[in-house]
Amino acid sequence: MTNHRLLYTSCLIFGLTLAAFAQQHEHYTYSPQQYVCLRAPSPLTIDGELSEAAWEKAPPTALFQDIEGSIKPLPYFKTYAKMLWDDEYLYIAAELEEPHLWATYDQRDMVIFHENDFEVFIDPDGDGHHYYELEINALGTIWDLMLTRPYRDGGKALDAWDIRGLQSAVKCYGTLNDPSDKDEKWTVELALPWNVLEEAAAHAGPPEDGEIWRANFSRVQWQTVADSNGYKKKTDPATQKSYPEHNWVWSPQGAIAMHQPETWGYVQFSMEPAGKRARPQVPANEDAIRWRLWQIYYQQKAHHEQHGAYTARPEQVGLEGEPITLSAGPDYFLARYQLGKDHFTINENGLLLKH
Repeated sequence: MTNHRLLYTSCLIFGLTLAAFAQQHEHYTYSPQQYVCLRAPSPLTIDGELSEAAWEKAPPTALFQDIEGSIKPLPYFKTYAKMLWDDEYLYIAAELEEPHLWATYDQRDMVIFHENDFEVFIDPDGDGHHYYELEINALGTIWDLMLTRPYRDGGKALDAWDIRGLQSAVKCYGTLNDPSDKDEKWTVELALPWNVLEEAAAHAGPPEDGEIWRANFSRVQWQTVADSNGYKKKTDPATQKSYPEHNWVWSPQGAIAMHQPETWGYVQFSMEPAGKRARPQVPANEDAIRWRLWQIYYQQKAHHEQHGAYTARPEQVGLEGEPITLSAGPDYFLARYQLGKDHFTINENGLLLKH
C-alpha cells in the first residue's frame, strides 16, 4: 500500500477532529498506565512460548481495557503484555484469550488490523513525533512502520521502514481458522533491537537505568461468524456492513484513536533482574506539566478550527495565573512552561520538548 493510500485509510479509521477530541476528553480522566521493564538474565529464545523462567518472573501489565476507557464495557476476552530488556533487545510478550483463532493475512506490511491483531506503539523520547508501530496476527504476519508525527498533525506513515533484525513468533493454542472446535488463546513474543529503536530515541544504544519511554499496546478484535473458509466478519443487518471492531488497549486513550502518543502509558527501564519488585518512578510534576500543555494544544486546535487562526490571548485557551507563556500567529503557536531551570514547550504540530 502506498503512503498516500495508507494515510487516507488511517485517517478514515482513526481520524478525529481536534475539537471533537477535546469534547470527548470531557469524559476522560488522564491516568496513563505505568510499567517497570526489568532485565532479562540472558538472551531469550523467541519461539512464541512464554514458559521461560524470565517470562514467568516478569510482571504482567494491567488487563487491557476498551480504548475509550471506563465509559465502555470491559473486554470480553482477557489480554495482557509483559516486557523485559537486555543490552541488545527490547522483549515484548502478550497473551490473548481467544476461542476462535482467525488470521488470513500472510504478507508483510499488509494492513493487519483489518483482521484480529496485537499492536505495539513506542515513542522513545516522548515528544509525540517519530514513533514506531508494529502489528502482528495469529499467523505471525508483521506490519511495521514509523510515523513522522500523528496523522492529525499531517504525519506520514513510512511504510517501507522495517525493524531490521526483528525477531517474532506466535503460538496458537487451538486450531487456526477452524470453527469446528473451541480454541484457548494465542501468544506473541517479540525482540526489537536497540540499534533500530535508537533512531527516534534520545541517544544511541539501550536505555539507561531509570529512563522512561512512552508506549502502548492494542488488540483489534472483530466479531466473526463461521463460513466455508473458516471465519468471516459478522455483518450488521441494518447496514449490510461489518460491525465495527473492538479496540482494547493497555492504557486507555479516551477516544477511538491510537495515534495520540500523549495518552500512551509510561515504561521505565530498570537494571533490576526479572523477579524483583520495582515500582515505576515517573516524575508526577513533569507528567502534570506535559498534560497541561497538551490541553492547551487541544484548545488551540479548536480555536483554529473555529476562527482560522491560533491565539496569543491566554484566557482564550483557559490559562489563568499559570507560569505559561504563549505566542501565536495565524498558523503557529508556542506554549512554554517554566519549571526551575527546565522548560517545556509545545507547538502547533504537537511537538512537545523538554529543554
